[in-house]
Amino acid sequence: MDKQKLLDYYRKMVLVRRFEETMEEYAKKGYIPGFLHLGIGQEASQVGAMSAFEPGDYVLPDHRGHGVCLMVGTPTREVMAEIFGKKTGTNGGRGGSMHVADLKRGNIGNNAIQGSTMATACGLAVSAQVKKTKSITFDFLGDGTVGRGEFHESLNLAGIWKLPIVYVLVNNGYAISTRATDAHPLADLAKMGCAYNIPGVTVDGNDVEAVAAAVKEAADRARRGDGATIVELKTYRWQGHFSGDPASYRPAEELAAWKEKCPIKHLRTQLLGKKLTDEAALKAIADDVEREIQDALKFAIDSPTPTIEDALRFVYVGREVAGK
Repeated sequence: MDKQKLLDYYRKMVLVRRFEETMEEYAKKGYIPGFLHLGIGQEASQVGAMSAFEPGDYVLPDHRGHGVCLMVGTPTREVMAEIFGKKTGTNGGRGGSMHVADLKRGNIGNNAIQGSTMATACGLAVSAQVKKTKSITFDFLGDGTVGRGEFHESLNLAGIWKLPIVYVLVNNGYAISTRATDAHPLADLAKMGCAYNIPGVTVDGNDVEAVAAAVKEAADRARRGDGATIVELKTYRWQGHFSGDPASYRPAEELAAWKEKCPIKHLRTQLLGKKLTDEAALKAIADDVEREIQDALKFAIDSPTPTIEDALRFVYVGREVAGK
């Protein structure tokens, strides 16, 4: 892979990491309403997978999808303002952390009910087939979703109709506090697709190059009309299920071992080891990202909060409908 592409991945992963760290800091200060689910440690999965995303495609982020929302191309300040519940956010502050959507860029948004996006993905993919577009759908899901009914029902439909979907299965080892190996009989969950004639591949989710290559191959397959693929990315979330969860259900040694596998550290070592860059250039990237984060933070804090009247906008109950 060329130097510029790797440096681009590096910058994006640093951006996602600093975004998440800033969100956690300001959640603890009381600036962010509701729950906050972070994906610190999973940056390579998000950045690598979204490198195959093209204009006209659709994406459904998962539970910890802030990084995915940024990779669609939505300005950082708009994503941050939405999580702060401000009027200038992507959804006017109505969605918050769990529902950041940007329809004009193909981000359909997450849903707090895990697994529900798999049904939505089928609908988007059928739409692309009917309209004969080359649009494909990237559906991010976690290992916990594999145990839900929507997983099997959606894979069955996707398998029969050869729907253009890439299932990005981010296996971070835990569904809330339940260890994946205690909940599923297979170590590699991508194999679950074989019952529905959907191929699956399992890769190191902390290796951005491996992630990008696997998802690109699955995306190319979907664009050719050959149907869906499950790409399982094995990674780890560094924090608890939500910000404030002490995650006492997992051993400290396990967390420490995964921190040694930090995806940013891994790519940094590669870049320096192959002499593709130097410390000064990487610091310049970090400084540039920090300016972007601080700009977004000021924008989010200074933005107005929605009014009470705003809460009723886009609520259609009781309204007359044209043609009724």
